[in-house]
Amino acid sequence: MGSGQLVAVFGAYGHTGRFVVAELAARGFVPVPSGRNAQAVQELADGLGLEARVASVDDAASLDRALAGTVAVINCAGPFASTTGPLIEAALRAKIPYLDVAAELEANLDTFAHYRDRAQETGAAIVPAMAFFGGLGDLLATAAMGDWTKADEAHIAYALSSWHPTTGTRLSGAVSRERRGDVRLRYRGGQWEQRTDAAPTLEWTFPEPMGPREVIGEFTMADVVTVPEHLSIPDVTTYMTAEAVRDVAAPHTPAPAATDVNGRSDQTFLVDVVVRSGGTERRATAGGQDIYAVTAPLVVEALERVLTGRTKTVGVASAGEMFDAPDFLHALAPHIALDLHLHTT
Repeated sequence: MGSGQLVAVFGAYGHTGRFVVAELAARGFVPVPSGRNAQAVQELADGLGLEARVASVDDAASLDRALAGTVAVINCAGPFASTTGPLIEAALRAKIPYLDVAAELEANLDTFAHYRDRAQETGAAIVPAMAFFGGLGDLLATAAMGDWTKADEAHIAYALSSWHPTTGTRLSGAVSRERRGDVRLRYRGGQWEQRTDAAPTLEWTFPEPMGPREVIGEFTMADVVTVPEHLSIPDVTTYMTAEAVRDVAAPHTPAPAATDVNGRSDQTFLVDVVVRSGGTERRATAGGQDIYAVTAPLVVEALERVLTGRTKTVGVASAGEMFDAPDFLHALAPHIALDLHLHTT
C-alpha cells in the first residue's frame, strides 16, 4: 500500500481525477491535487484535507513545484495533446514515474514516438493510456495471447449500456478531430491507414446473456495504439455498440450522474476481446460499472506495481507490456467481472 507516499494528480478536480484521488487515498497514498484552475484545486484539496498545488503546462517551474517530493505523477487532464508532453518532461526532470489516462489516439502515438528512446536510456517508467480505453483492452488482449508469440488479428468490442461523456471526453474528442481532419484511423497490415469512408455498422456476438448487438466497426480507440506497440498482431480493430456511439456523438447528452455512494453512474460495460491465429481463436472478457470510475483502480494498481518493482520492462510501455497481464487483471477482481478461461476454438 501507499504508506503515506505523495502522488501528484494533475487534473485532480476533473471527473476521472476525483475517482483517482479517492482510490489513491483508499490505498494509503497521499494525493497531491494539481491543475491550472486554482479555485477548483483548492476546493478539492480543502474538502479532503490535502495540499493544493496550482500548476500549468505552460509554466515548467510550476510543474516542478507541483511534483516536488512526490513519488509519481498521474495525469488526468485532457485534452492530453496539450498536457502529456509538459507533464512527461516534468516527470523526467523529477526522476519519477509518469502515468496517464489518455484516450486520445494522437496523444498516445506521440508519447510512444517522442519518449521511447529517452525513457529507455534513463530507465524511466512512462505508462500512457492506463485507463478503461487503452489499458483494460490491452491487458485482456495480452492475457488472451497467452503463450502465442504472434497472432493474425485482435478484435476488442465494447458494449456500453450508455455513454454520457464528461467535459474532458468532449474536449479530447474535439482536439482529436481537429488534428485528424476529415479522416478516421484504422490499423491494418501492421500500419496505420487514413480512411475517408464511413465506419461500417456490423453485428458483434457478445458472450451470453448479452448476445448479438449492433456495433460500429473500426471505432478506433486507444487500444489500437497500445496493443500493436508490444504484441505482434498486424490487424487490430475496436468496436462500439451503436447506442453508445449515438450517445457520445449527440451534443445534448448529459454528463454522467452519480447513482451510488462511490459516485459511479449506472452505466455498465462489457469488453470482449478475441485474438485469432490461423484457424484458432482465444477470448477474454471483462464487465463492470462506469468506465470513468473503473479507470481509477486501473491506473492506481499500475502505480503500485511500478513503485514496488512489479514490472517487466522500463521506458514507455503499455499495460500489457509493463505488467503481468493475468495477475494484474485478477487484482482488479473487486472492480470487474473477469472471464480469463481463454477459450480456444
